[in-house]
Amino acid sequence: MCQIEFAERGDKKAVEDGTLLMPKYDADGLIAAVVTDVATGEVLMVGYMNAEALKRTVETGEAWYWSRSRQEFWKKGETSGQVQSVHEILTDCDQDALVLKVSVAGNGATCHVGYRSCFYRKIVKPETGPLRLEKVAVDKVYDPKDVYGKS
Repeated sequence: MCQIEFAERGDKKAVEDGTLLMPKYDADGLIAAVVTDVATGEVLMVGYMNAEALKRTVETGEAWYWSRSRQEFWKKGETSGQVQSVHEILTDCDQDALVLKVSVAGNGATCHVGYRSCFYRKIVKPETGPLRLEKVAVDKVYDPKDVYGKS
């Protein structure tokens, strides 16, 4: 396997028009990764990667993330079987965000709550009162207790 290296951050022209990957991480050393279904384009989830998670993803072809809550690496699907095979990784013009186009193994779901996508609710503005959430995906794909053994 080849050694994965990122180029040093260059000037604006090099970042925006160049051919080298020069990711810009935030103050916590993370870059946002929007995950979409390679076949449909549906947004499945948003995760965060540090340099090592991005390297692992490129090396293995399977999605790795940095868990901000647990402060550790996690390979998506390691517990659930919902492994994300990465078909393509895109970066934006500033190289401070990623899009991963994936196919999902197992039951095809991505959300740990049981839905196919983590984006199963939309924001609704009522005539009065606080903003509300309305489900756009009615049925769960699986019961998380069956996969994770807890609620």
